[in-house]
Amino acid sequence: MSQVPQTSTPIADLSYRNYGGPLESPRFRWWVIAKQGMRLALKKKSLYWLMAVAGWYYAVMIIVLFFLEQIAAGNPQGKQATQVFVDRLIWKDQFLHGYSFSQLILLIIALLLGAGSIANDNRANALLVYLSKPCSKFDYMFGKWIGIFLPLLAIMTVPTLVFYGYGALSFRDYGFLKDDPYLLPKMLMVLPLSAMLHSSIVLGVSSLFNQGRVAGATYAGIYFLTNFFTKLMQVAWFTSRGEAPEIVKNLFYFSIDGLQIGMAKAILGTSGSPPFGAQVPSRAAPIGPPNLAIVLPIVFAITALSLLLAWRRVRAVEVVG
Repeated sequence: MSQVPQTSTPIADLSYRNYGGPLESPRFRWWVIAKQGMRLALKKKSLYWLMAVAGWYYAVMIIVLFFLEQIAAGNPQGKQATQVFVDRLIWKDQFLHGYSFSQLILLIIALLLGAGSIANDNRANALLVYLSKPCSKFDYMFGKWIGIFLPLLAIMTVPTLVFYGYGALSFRDYGFLKDDPYLLPKMLMVLPLSAMLHSSIVLGVSSLFNQGRVAGATYAGIYFLTNFFTKLMQVAWFTSRGEAPEIVKNLFYFSIDGLQIGMAKAILGTSGSPPFGAQVPSRAAPIGPPNLAIVLPIVFAITALSLLLAWRRVRAVEVVG
């Protein structure tokens, strides 16, 4: 009688039992989710074009100031002309313009980063996989949020720091640092709040749908509809030559775009001025900043409500119907 061959043998290599290497802490499970989201976003070529376009106002201002600086070098008349131009500039307003003119681009970037963040997971029933692993709902939510927040903040911060560095190095003699010694800390306060608001809203909207495109279209629709309303308020303010009721000024900031610009005005302490230091006759006084004690709670309230919506929608339940 032949002997039955043995199909299973003991594991010869038992060195794994004596492993003494590092063990990753489970506290940073959210970072794995965040890195995956950012990795997928960075594969989109359109994101790089949008990143370059987002700081277009700062780029144009640097080019203009560079040529004026070259003209002023060794030329008394050129230096006088440069001084006249720079005297018309309010430096804090140049940062406000750079931030304001990038709002539409930042919306598109937020949609690329976050519209499908939860929606695509809903479509693929991926929440069943995520939350069945040693991954809490907080890990999942925080990881998704960070994956949107960090790239968006970087895209806003880099052009701001480049412009500030150029102005501080090249236009110190023209009063760049004297205009507002706390200008940089103020801008570095505005940018994270703006990235926080965008990241939270797009995450909340994404949690409502099973397709990223539908979520993106919904957020874009909310953005443009509210922005159209604020433009009507702007027209009403200018038509009245600044004599419209105070409610008209406040309603000008009643949109995603307007809320962020109002927040920036309130933190920077400015009502704004024409871009590029242009001397444009105004039909009405500029629309002043809203009350910071009101606008900041609104920003945090919208952020909290958006995240609460996403929190309630994220659940590892497969619906069969």
